[in-house]
Amino acid sequence: MNLKKSLTITLISLLSMPVIMMIVTIVLMIVFRDPQLSRTLVVQLIWIMIVVLIIYDIMLTTWVNKGVFHHIRKLDKAMECVSEGNFDYALDSSKVDGEIADLYNAYEDMRLKLKDASEERIQVEAQNRELISNITHDLKTPITSIKGYAEGIIDGVADTDEKKDRYIRTIYDKTKDLDRLLNELTYYSSIDSNKIPYHFQKIDVGGFFTDCVEEVGMDLENKNIRLDFVNLVEPGTLVIADPIQMRKVINNIVGNSVKYMDKEKGIIDIRILDAVDSIRVEIEDNGKGIDTKDLGKIFERFYRTDASRNSSQGGSGIGLSIVKKIIEDHGGYIWATSKEGEGTCMHFVLRKYEERPESESEEHV
Repeated sequence: MNLKKSLTITLISLLSMPVIMMIVTIVLMIVFRDPQLSRTLVVQLIWIMIVVLIIYDIMLTTWVNKGVFHHIRKLDKAMECVSEGNFDYALDSSKVDGEIADLYNAYEDMRLKLKDASEERIQVEAQNRELISNITHDLKTPITSIKGYAEGIIDGVADTDEKKDRYIRTIYDKTKDLDRLLNELTYYSSIDSNKIPYHFQKIDVGGFFTDCVEEVGMDLENKNIRLDFVNLVEPGTLVIADPIQMRKVINNIVGNSVKYMDKEKGIIDIRILDAVDSIRVEIEDNGKGIDTKDLGKIFERFYRTDASRNSSQGGSGIGLSIVKKIIEDHGGYIWATSKEGEGTCMHFVLRKYEERPESESEEHV
């Protein structure tokens, strides 16, 4: 029985008692015509009615206090906890019913939503602090190097053309690192606001990835890393993609391989494979590899397998999360396989673009 029905029945019962008592009194007075008897009976009935009303009042007060105000006090305490930022005070609706249960359920829905929002906000704040810490560290390294090599040129430490050329090349490499970090920050902001600029178009798979390989190959030659490329898809195979964003995917993955390369002679293999209605791109290196426990987390924002953040393996920890976001926005998916000490392979899949026959196109017009 719900609260509203219980209160209604109780109030009707309470209000009907005096009426019933009066009717009984009148009936008895009519039946027994003795005036003295009638007066005595009336007095007795009045006292009985007063006693009954007092008992009813006590019972009603106790019931309302226990059945209503007790729960209202609990709700009041719960709301006070929420206002103080404590979202762990729960109300069990299984022990109540009716409107009180509805109130408990509404409170629990609100509490859980606020708790989730609070935890998400705390996580975002922690991630932002981590990002600032990472970026601050990673900016210091190239800036310090640029400053040191520039001072070496100014002070005449680079006293030969060969030394000057090496110093200038090092400064150039460090400015590229700075540019990469700033680009990652820009993309991080774009990901958060879902404002990555895409300009999709039909791309020839063979031609596009050949150009990408030539582009990254020039940088890898200077780092003593061999780049191998194999294209096993049919000539003329097309995908719908944004060429600028897909180049960022390739550059980020290759850059990550270079960052964690621990071999004297590094090797990076890029393979384009045919997967029936899709193409699969594999970028494999012979670097240090990734521990199994870290493999499932490498695409998370701010996650870094190298906690030490030394100068050779720094990074903001958002490069692969950007890659994952871009691939998924292209309707594809990405994953990684790795063996510690042997290397890592990044795999991603994109659907092929299929031209519809002219006859079929005309039918849909």
